[in-house]
Amino acid sequence: MSITDVFWSSSVEELKQGYVREGEYFTCLLCGIRTELGVIYPDDGGYYDAEKAMRRHIGKDHGSVFDCLIDLDKKLTGLTDHQNSLLRLFYQGKSDDEVRTELGIGSASTIRNHRFVLKEKERQAKVYLALMELLKEKDRHAPDIVNVHKTARMVDERYHITADEAVGVLDAYFPDGRDGKLSKFSIKEKHKVIVLTELAKRFENGRVYSEKEVNEILLTAYEDYAVLRRYLIEYGFMDRELDGSAYWLKV
Repeated sequence: MSITDVFWSSSVEELKQGYVREGEYFTCLLCGIRTELGVIYPDDGGYYDAEKAMRRHIGKDHGSVFDCLIDLDKKLTGLTDHQNSLLRLFYQGKSDDEVRTELGIGSASTIRNHRFVLKEKERQAKVYLALMELLKEKDRHAPDIVNVHKTARMVDERYHITADEAVGVLDAYFPDGRDGKLSKFSIKEKHKVIVLTELAKRFENGRVYSEKEVNEILLTAYEDYAVLRRYLIEYGFMDRELDGSAYWLKV
């Protein structure tokens, strides 16, 4: 199961803590790093068990789970830009007067009204989650929907993909198998998402690559490796240093 699938299948409590336990491993939902039960991890002069090491990793490498989640695309959070700004300031412990001043909102009562709206959104979300869980027990005709990778930069209809559709596209564009060559890449946008999702699997989570290494891996799929590299970054599958000295997989 990919880190994207693990992320979207995790519970609210697991999302809040930023990691899940999968058998003998703890997996970071923010980057995919894993720690293993029974292994002791040294860090800053101390030694920590797998779960404590995972908590320290999240604190040191990601800071706040809240910040990581609220930075997701608005189509994934369901928040408007204004609601996003409000939540960030509330999380920072700002008073209503401080929030009003920072956002240039007219009165404290307006801030209180925004708090009521956000609370209502929370109640609606709880009911919606319950409804969807109940629906899963009855709806035998719902297609298997492919999860959107959480680092997607702009979520739209390109990401409305069923599992059967993804299989058909991959079979068409990788005639010699998933590890083989692409038949072409001049394809429509939705198909690009499917193909790029598959190509991203050729890279390892947590590993930093030189541009030459990225090119060599992508060359195994397509002659024009530069266009694949550009789209992997543009669609949020990979990131890089501004000078192109290092590339890594985003999760």
